[in-house]
Amino acid sequence: MAGAKNAIDRMTALEWRAVSSLASIYALRMMGLFMILPVFALYAQGLDHVTPTLVGMAIGAYGLTQAVLSIPYGMLSDRFGRKRIISIGLVIFAVGSVVAALSDSIYGVIFGRAVQGAGAIAAVVMALTSDLTREEHRLRAMAVIGMSIGVSFALSMVLGPVLNHWIGVRGIFWLTAVLAILGIIVMYTWVPEVVDSRFHRDTQAMPALFKTVLQDGQLLRLDAGIMFLHIILTATFVVIPLALRDHGGLPAAHHWYVYLPVMLAGFVLMAPFIILAEGKRRMKQVFVGAIIILALSELALALSYRHLMGAAIFLSTMFAAFNLLEACLPSLVAKTVSADRKGTAMGVYSSAQFLGAFIGGVAGGWLHGKYGIGGVFSFCAGVGLLWFLIAYTMRSPRYLSSYLVKVGPVDEQQAQALVVQLTGVRGVAEALVIPEDGIAYLKVDLHALDKEALLRFSVEHE
Repeated sequence: MAGAKNAIDRMTALEWRAVSSLASIYALRMMGLFMILPVFALYAQGLDHVTPTLVGMAIGAYGLTQAVLSIPYGMLSDRFGRKRIISIGLVIFAVGSVVAALSDSIYGVIFGRAVQGAGAIAAVVMALTSDLTREEHRLRAMAVIGMSIGVSFALSMVLGPVLNHWIGVRGIFWLTAVLAILGIIVMYTWVPEVVDSRFHRDTQAMPALFKTVLQDGQLLRLDAGIMFLHIILTATFVVIPLALRDHGGLPAAHHWYVYLPVMLAGFVLMAPFIILAEGKRRMKQVFVGAIIILALSELALALSYRHLMGAAIFLSTMFAAFNLLEACLPSLVAKTVSADRKGTAMGVYSSAQFLGAFIGGVAGGWLHGKYGIGGVFSFCAGVGLLWFLIAYTMRSPRYLSSYLVKVGPVDEQQAQALVVQLTGVRGVAEALVIPEDGIAYLKVDLHALDKEALLRFSVEHE
């Protein structure tokens, strides 16, 4: 039994290879999208036909196509294969990067960024990860990919200004095209071959469940939250490079002097609150408090952006709140939704996130042209306040996680019997067995869960 317990607790070498390779592909693509954030507003001033609104649209354009196409890509991968669709998406992303690199007009860059977003492989990467990992390790696999996204964002904020100094924004666009091609190489040399590719309710959107998910008021609050968060982030980056250069007196090549300590401080400040939220079960209090800190940081930026030290301090608190909220939101979705609807809920959530990036870019650009840098920061503070009012009314989450067990082929009667048996296992709060899937979808308290007792229900550990 001890050996079986170790087997359920450990990912195999092949699973680690799959997760690490797919996380690297996702991170390479996200770095391509993020690296222009801290530098594009400065570069755009030299493009033809530029206006503040169009600058914002160029920054956020990828979000619209990503929001529209992410779920359909996942569905196409069920029919045409995961690797093929990911490769097509990366080629489209590379084409968009080349278009943006070659453009002298802001309109060309907007088109290139929209094409970049059209390579919307996020849902397919998650589906392929599910194909290549056992149900018991799905939560860990997704956590690794989530961490890779966070690291890629932080690196992009520092590398963007450095690379801009060395190769310029055009060079960054060319580099993102190279990163996309590198992702394809990783796909066919490092990612293992799929033995059993199928639909996964826990990571893929199911059209039949959209209505149910969209009628859930608690989930809608979280979808609105991730949209507001990325509205604030993208609008902030429409103007913060200008504030640092034109008012803080910091040359563009030295902006990483601010971003590096800001990112490090953000992660350090976030850590104890993550422990408080998850370990001490104060998720709602920490979540709502972080929204207030985010809104107040934006308000403080509106008042202090003309001073480099003030801007750096309040950027640090803003990013600490951002990182904390970015970590809490998917956790709250997982705690709120039933395990069999998690994929659909996360699909809608992801689309809301990218839609927020588009809205934030356009709104930030328009407000910058109309009301200046301070007007953008004030808008972000207002969005944060609206979010606080919505989030304050949400219910405190249950501290339960989704957990899957592969039970194999069963009929309706056997499924009902398994539900009774599974809910009798210590730490299992809810169970749903879907016969056609051969999967038990559980909501569990991971701190109390008797994983060893679940072994006897898993066909993979018999």
